[in-house]
Amino acid sequence: MAQLGRRLAAIAVPAVLAVVVAGVLGAVFGAGAARAAEACRAPGWTAAAEVNAGSLETLAWAPFGRAETGWAAYAPALSHALATRCPPGSEGFAAALAAWQEREGLPADGLMTPAAFEAFRVRSQAARPFVARVAAGDCPETAEVIAAVPPAEALGDKAVWAHPAALAAWRRMVAAARDEEPAIAADLDALRPFSGYRSPTLDAARCVAEGNCDGIARARCSAHRTGMALDLYVGHAEGFSADSTAAPSRRHMSGTAAYGWLVANAGRFGFVNYLFEPWHWEWTGRAP
Repeated sequence: MAQLGRRLAAIAVPAVLAVVVAGVLGAVFGAGAARAAEACRAPGWTAAAEVNAGSLETLAWAPFGRAETGWAAYAPALSHALATRCPPGSEGFAAALAAWQEREGLPADGLMTPAAFEAFRVRSQAARPFVARVAAGDCPETAEVIAAVPPAEALGDKAVWAHPAALAAWRRMVAAARDEEPAIAADLDALRPFSGYRSPTLDAARCVAEGNCDGIARARCSAHRTGMALDLYVGHAEGFSADSTAAPSRRHMSGTAAYGWLVANAGRFGFVNYLFEPWHWEWTGRAP
């Protein structure tokens, strides 16, 4: 930490600034906001917090093989993994990240770097049973059994199929989401599926039509073949589709109430997320 402090001393924010910010928040937004700001103070992590606040919008990297700028789209999932509600650019977030890094055997510097994210990405991918199947050389050809989603339940009355057990788990999850999150209850489209089971033939046809096979946007062996994967509506940025992988679209989706609730609660119902696609959720076949 001493070396980090020397490297970043030029941009370190005096600790007294956090006190001023907490006071302003208390005056403008009430005691709750002030308490939240105070809870996210962590002496010794100011410099790391400053770096994270900057890289949040400027980091040049390619965590999923495509060039990206910034890591804001992944901040909700990271915060959940770190068990912190502190903003990504706060001292509290940096401290929580450092504790996680130490547990992972990484340099505990509190900095969200590509190396730190890679450890998180690997863990996230390992939670997807489909990834383990593909790694073992097993690309499913078709689902064991599928059922149609009633058009009234799908987004835009689309034709969607999935494994009956996955659909049952999805219905339980949506019911809980609407009961627990007012913003989801107020949006009749929130968490509706717009894609589920896709046959190998359909996947191959889409690969050819879109000129992308075995890439980020279109995988040669897709989790949708299992019938356990559902693309759920979590909102969309103006001018983009509900499954657009464009950076502005993914950034917008990651900030919606629907995605935030899923990140925090989908695991209760056995669902895991493919981090690059905020809308893509896979049922693991069980709740934890």
